[in-house]
Amino acid sequence: MDTFARCSAINAHLAEGLEIQARDELIQLLADFSASEAEQESGYGPLINHLVRETGLFPYIDAEDADWQERFVREAFKVDVGLDESVTLHREQYKLLDALLSGRSIAVSAPTSFGKSFVIDAFIAIRQPNTVVILVPTIALADETRRRLQGKFGDSYRLITTSELQPADRTIFVFPQERASAYADAIGEIDLLIVDEFYKASKVFDKERAPALVRAIAELGPKARQKYFLAPHVAKVADGGFMEGVEFMLLDFNTVYLKKHDLYQAIGKDEAKKSSELLRILQSVPGKTLIYAGGFANITKLGTLLIDSIPSRATTEDSLLGDFSAWLSKNYDPNWQLTHLVRKGIGVHNGQLHRSVGQIQIKLFEEADGLNQIISTSSIIEGVNTSARNVVLWSNKNGNAKLTDFSYRNILGRGGRMFRHFVGEIFILEPPPAEESTELDLPYPDELVGTIDEEALGIELTSDQWELRNEYARTMRTLVGSQGFDSLRRPGYLQNNDNGLTLSIARELKQNTATWRGLMYLNSPDPGNWDRMLYRLLRLRAGGWDTEYTTFVEFTKVLSGNWLMSIPQLLEQLDRLDVGIDTFFKLERNVSYKLSALLGDVAKIYNEINQDQPIDVSLPVSRMSHAFLPPVVANLEEYGLPRMVAKKVCQSSLIDLENLEANLLDVLDEFRDIGLRGILGGTVGLDRFDEYIIRHFFEGIGGRKRELARQITPSPSAL
Repeated sequence: MDTFARCSAINAHLAEGLEIQARDELIQLLADFSASEAEQESGYGPLINHLVRETGLFPYIDAEDADWQERFVREAFKVDVGLDESVTLHREQYKLLDALLSGRSIAVSAPTSFGKSFVIDAFIAIRQPNTVVILVPTIALADETRRRLQGKFGDSYRLITTSELQPADRTIFVFPQERASAYADAIGEIDLLIVDEFYKASKVFDKERAPALVRAIAELGPKARQKYFLAPHVAKVADGGFMEGVEFMLLDFNTVYLKKHDLYQAIGKDEAKKSSELLRILQSVPGKTLIYAGGFANITKLGTLLIDSIPSRATTEDSLLGDFSAWLSKNYDPNWQLTHLVRKGIGVHNGQLHRSVGQIQIKLFEEADGLNQIISTSSIIEGVNTSARNVVLWSNKNGNAKLTDFSYRNILGRGGRMFRHFVGEIFILEPPPAEESTELDLPYPDELVGTIDEEALGIELTSDQWELRNEYARTMRTLVGSQGFDSLRRPGYLQNNDNGLTLSIARELKQNTATWRGLMYLNSPDPGNWDRMLYRLLRLRAGGWDTEYTTFVEFTKVLSGNWLMSIPQLLEQLDRLDVGIDTFFKLERNVSYKLSALLGDVAKIYNEINQDQPIDVSLPVSRMSHAFLPPVVANLEEYGLPRMVAKKVCQSSLIDLENLEANLLDVLDEFRDIGLRGILGGTVGLDRFDEYIIRHFFEGIGGRKRELARQITPSPSAL
């Protein structure tokens, strides 16, 4: 390796003002150093350290053999991020942090590997704000964020991720957008409102979630002293709307290099050749690999291919992967594709899995003796912050639609990781989309017009939207009265974000009031009494239930035994409906999110129409929203403790998890008081993988500052 010649070329790029090219070549040079034992022993030396400083990659400076100037820079750019030791930020991170510390509201576009979350942690550690609200796209990302912050700030802040806990004097809220509105009235002044992946406020990028995110920003934004919006690969943001007073910063600063292998040209449309190429990559390329499948059907297809072609890594039953496979077989389904894939060292990630199963797989992906590959839908780019040495683009679609250049770059951005893999290897098996510049326009959605108080929140509407709003308001006041209409628009009162749906529900309830009083039958402990009203509820929201009405009604009734029966027992009852494990996940989510929200909203609208004879269906709403599990058990699943393990803890009389009034924070304190050893020793019937899960759960409810500091700040010579 001719180090001097490569350094000379990098320096020439810098002299010509081509910093991106210089940084790319320098990162590749550092990768070669990390792969060579001889080079590691000799260290970077003054020349390479100087180039590291010139390109702004300050964390990569090797302080052991750097000149004083580089050592000074490494120390000068160290900040407190909540760990035992300060961490050196790179140049653009520091610029972003400085902007936030100066009190400015910032919307930043930066690559996936930039380290935008570090800036959040540094701001909290330095400013010590009283109230921080973080909006994230998914519950999985909310838990990942909570785990990171818990280890750093758990002793001084209350971290809230569910909508059933009271804020404290110093609170960090971490929510997906759907939950944020529930706290809109409970939260006073917000010191910093953070919106991760803020591009999802545009229906162009997320048609389903955009209204909920816009609503959350509209309700919480006026309470925020300062805002911090994060996204990758956005070139420009339109002025106005909730971007008023927010400064846009485009920081094209990469900390890893993506090496692309355009294999699609040789593959063409030959599926057999494409499959062979994938197998070659997995069997010959070292390191962890993320495989973007594109959709659920492709996950099944790829799973079958890999089960038939990849040798098992779980050669003994006492291996970590063997334990996981046996655990899935016992607690879910022995014939489930994932049960067989994990024995090959392969996981599956999608947005429908139980959250704890997804978390476990991400944890195993980080383990040296855990999963080597994960097959994923787009959930891997929006649901978690994991990355890998290798990324394979199997499909150029997102479901049935073609991938946009924006999503394509987000997927590729999962390759490489600072301090682990300087270079991310990207294998492209289907033609990529054409390059395009993403200019983000964030108009106020028509669905929200009239649903919330636009005037009070200072939202600017178009003339057409004002007309729509006024017509909606006139009709709703006729149906529910002026007082009722004002009540329905209170922040967090209705979960539905579509004024068209709200209006159609109000009309139906007004016309058939006596019939809808039958919702009270859903309070019955006998699911046999639920049929008629469940059918009526489903018809209010045509489509979106992912199955026929009859199947969904019968599924809901079977799911009511979710705590009393195991999942294999539930699946046995559902066999007559042809509902397997993958459909089970999908329909359970529809019950706990869509059906519970619809029932709650219908009851509230009904009670505004019939204030003299209100109905109370809070019990079935609560039961559905928790998938018929005890509330605290459902909440613990988001913390990484699966229901079947929680049940063993409860049945061993260690903690009463069946108490409907149990507070999650109190229960977490009970776990901490008993301690890891006490739970492991006192819980009857735990197998080895149950114990692995419990250890992971405890890591997420306590601090590990020293261990995290070691992971984040190794010296380059130790790589």
